[in-house]
Amino acid sequence: MSLPFVDRSSSSLPVQFVGQPKWRTWLREQSAARRGWIESTGVSGHSGDLVVLPGRDGKVAGAVLVIPPAPTLWDFGVLTSKLPAGTWRLVSDPAPVSMTDAMVAIGLGTWKFERYKAKKAKQGPRFVWPEAADKGRATAMIEAIAMARDLITTPSSDMGPAELAAAAQDLAKAHKAKVKVIVGDDLLKQNYPMVHAVGRASTRAPRLIDLVWGRESDPKVTLVGKGVCFDTGGLDLKPAGGMLNMKKDMGGAATVLAVAAMVMAAKLPVRLRMLVPAVENSVSGNAFRPLDVVPTRKGISVEIGNTDAEGRLILCDALHEGASEKPTMMVDCATLTGAARVALGTDLPALFCNDDALAEDLLAAGRDVTDPMWRLPLFAGYRHLLNSKVADINNAPGVAFGGAITAALYLKEFVPDDVPWAHFDMMAWNNASRPGRPEGGEAQAARAIFAAIEKRISNPT
Repeated sequence: MSLPFVDRSSSSLPVQFVGQPKWRTWLREQSAARRGWIESTGVSGHSGDLVVLPGRDGKVAGAVLVIPPAPTLWDFGVLTSKLPAGTWRLVSDPAPVSMTDAMVAIGLGTWKFERYKAKKAKQGPRFVWPEAADKGRATAMIEAIAMARDLITTPSSDMGPAELAAAAQDLAKAHKAKVKVIVGDDLLKQNYPMVHAVGRASTRAPRLIDLVWGRESDPKVTLVGKGVCFDTGGLDLKPAGGMLNMKKDMGGAATVLAVAAMVMAAKLPVRLRMLVPAVENSVSGNAFRPLDVVPTRKGISVEIGNTDAEGRLILCDALHEGASEKPTMMVDCATLTGAARVALGTDLPALFCNDDALAEDLLAAGRDVTDPMWRLPLFAGYRHLLNSKVADINNAPGVAFGGAITAALYLKEFVPDDVPWAHFDMMAWNNASRPGRPEGGEAQAARAIFAAIEKRISNPT
């Protein structure tokens, strides 16, 4: 995306922030002419109100944004949609939001998915970088999340396993990382049988993307992302409505790509590894079937209770491989269950974690950077629901209750207790546009995961 920022401008217009509790006081301090203008616009001092101010020459002289008593970065994202075209500069303190975060929200608010549009949207407002903003950090964060949004929103016809691997290879090249891609039947030769089983029915070969960056001696941080580029449900076919937006089923993969991009751009002192099993869950004569028994990289066998519970199948091979190096922390992201959406809605990713310290770091980071999540339990009392009479484990219980928990418990079977591990079950999509978050793909929890990694590395226990 083209960032809406300039380094300087002699003709920029000021944007002032007024806290909602101080609005009436501020308004009384304005000239009678300005008060009359503001009142005529209908602005009454509610949080999010923006008024464009006229100058004596009748041209735009500036603008005022009303912010809540405890603003977050997203309160500044409204500037991209409410300000007229032109170049603007922020002239008052947005505390307690940093100028860096305010610019992140502004930048993300300008994201548009126009790949297939013959007519592009007109240029919106531009903004001068504030001196107090960390330009490099803000730019890296905006570009990482915009990349993830683009990947998720791209139709599956143009975002299959090969294209997802190409995106990872482009990212690796940009940051001098190493990347290996295992394709098709080579997955069997290199012992990723579940990734192969789920993806083999598609004409687009499955693959395992393995990116490594950083010094071997630094703390190991491993990211795993679900890369189901389209999910028909397999032989347990989804209904039309359930299949409609399955292009976003690789949202977990896009999210860990965004986190990896932020980590590498910040040059954090970690040895980063990112594993993405990339498949298309299709229907054909060689598709895996309900009640098939399939081996895993760990060596345990899985009875297929439902072919539409495929995300946990491809993740289990990648998680076992990622855990084999005993990283200091491992995080997976996946659009895994509808049950998590029923429990928490679309905006709140479910967090499962086998380590209380890691969970608290992630929850605190989510609060700090306004990237929320909610912890759900790895309740061992439901483990028996995954029992199988013919294999070591079943991938899908025969009951609908607690579906997000049983999915997480399935994944837990492939992560040893001595590896701090967090699992995010997310929507990866904005159903409606809000300030800074246009409708379309979204890298939910990406900023929080990055912030938690950064904090843990700078303050090791």
